[in-house]
Amino acid sequence: MSNIKINKRLILSAILSASLSTGFLAGYNPAEAAYRAPSVDYLQTKDDGNIPGDYYVPSTLDNVFWGVLPSRNDKPILHVPSGSTVTFDTVSHEGILEDQGKDPVKYYGQYGVKPEHVLQDAINIAANKKGHDFDANGPHVVTGPVYVDGAEPGDVLKVEVISLTPRVPYGVVSNRHFKGTIPDEMPETPRQENPSYTHPESYGNVSIFTPIQKKGDNNEWFGIMESNGQIMQFPLNPFLGIMGVTPNTDEHYSSVPPTRVGGNIDINELGVGSTLYLPVEVPGAGFYTGDPHFVQGDGEVALTALEASLRGTVRLTVLKKDSPEIPKTNSSSLVQPFAETEKYWIPIGLNEDLDEAMRQSVRESISFISKQLGVDKKTAYAYLSAATDYEVSQVVDKTKGIHGLIPKVDFKDNLSFKLTINNIECPIKIINNVLYVPIDSVSSALKASLITNKDTTTLKFKDNTFSTKINSNVYEMNGISTCTNSAPTLSSEGTIFIPVSTLSEIMGLPVNWSTTGHTIIGISNYLN
Repeated sequence: MSNIKINKRLILSAILSASLSTGFLAGYNPAEAAYRAPSVDYLQTKDDGNIPGDYYVPSTLDNVFWGVLPSRNDKPILHVPSGSTVTFDTVSHEGILEDQGKDPVKYYGQYGVKPEHVLQDAINIAANKKGHDFDANGPHVVTGPVYVDGAEPGDVLKVEVISLTPRVPYGVVSNRHFKGTIPDEMPETPRQENPSYTHPESYGNVSIFTPIQKKGDNNEWFGIMESNGQIMQFPLNPFLGIMGVTPNTDEHYSSVPPTRVGGNIDINELGVGSTLYLPVEVPGAGFYTGDPHFVQGDGEVALTALEASLRGTVRLTVLKKDSPEIPKTNSSSLVQPFAETEKYWIPIGLNEDLDEAMRQSVRESISFISKQLGVDKKTAYAYLSAATDYEVSQVVDKTKGIHGLIPKVDFKDNLSFKLTINNIECPIKIINNVLYVPIDSVSSALKASLITNKDTTTLKFKDNTFSTKINSNVYEMNGISTCTNSAPTLSSEGTIFIPVSTLSEIMGLPVNWSTTGHTIIGISNYLN
């Protein structure tokens, strides 16, 4: 793979990748409550920015479904070998829907966005003569399906999220009638009879245009909202709301409710470095993605997150039905989505009834701890009650979502943790329940130079410079200092250790994690 620079820090600090780092400067003045388009490298086509994947998929008309998911009868748009990385240019549905006039140039133009700064993909989809039924179809633009060689029913598709980069420096949060958490109360504006996209105001729906802007000493990226002189700013945490495989049906399911094979699961933990496991029902799996988000609160209460188009790269790997890499949640192969990150195993519950979704997530948690880790069910249940948080993924997509966050380090006495960088194994040490790696091992794996002066150590690799001080959680990458939620750099027995999380969050080297038996494996191979 060619040399790439992946997002420096999209979780919490959200520093964008090098392809955009010179452009997304302050384009929004809250005092004026008006958007001023910055000069940026908008990711319109593969000729713009970087394409990290082995394959590239644009969201052209031939490659997308609008409001529905693929069925088993739909022809794949691409065939790839197992283990391939695929870069998707996804498109947000916001700005192209009927209640926004189905004219993204006009819609975004009212906020000062120039026509050339609107994605051509969005313009073409909105103008598609095939049309879109606002009330009958889902809103989402779904890109796919991709055929993964070797995938058969009963297998599992492992999806690793490698990079996520905004295609434009703005997004939208919407609240629509009959939807959201309190549909009888919000929106406050009434919906007229027989609304039409020719008069989008007739829907009475509310959409809040939201630019992103660098803020603070750490150059973190924030979404910016303004109302009555009050300014709200919140850090970005991008993820793809829809990731799924094709269900074994002739029907084109709505894109709204998540299903047993994934889809619109809207779990905000599934950002860079996460791994999602999906049960395969049709030959080739038929992977698809869409519904890109800049950031979403748990619950997604108004109806949408900060919806905005992303360039996302994922690795697609087939796990045969008897593979030890498949999370053990039942006696056979996986039957519904399961996910994991560096910190957590994430059992998922999906049901129209929120209470039943909670019960399902708990059952999945007990099964995983019991079958994967060998804990008896009564103790597993007690542990979950004492030590595991359960979050509401979303309550607005017909099928509601609950997911558990089971901390991996709670089982550290019976687990092995391994990390490889560019196919070189680096030792992991757990200090204060945090995964650490010796910085000299990272240096060797990257073929980098390492300089240590007193309490400061500097790592230089490719065109990048990473610096850290012992006992500090302030890290510097290419001259930009970032204070993180990560633990500090430590020195132990003459060795300097940095948190493994700094690889993804600061250095732009995302680590994807998977579990085999009692072994947790992190892999970062993105500078080859």
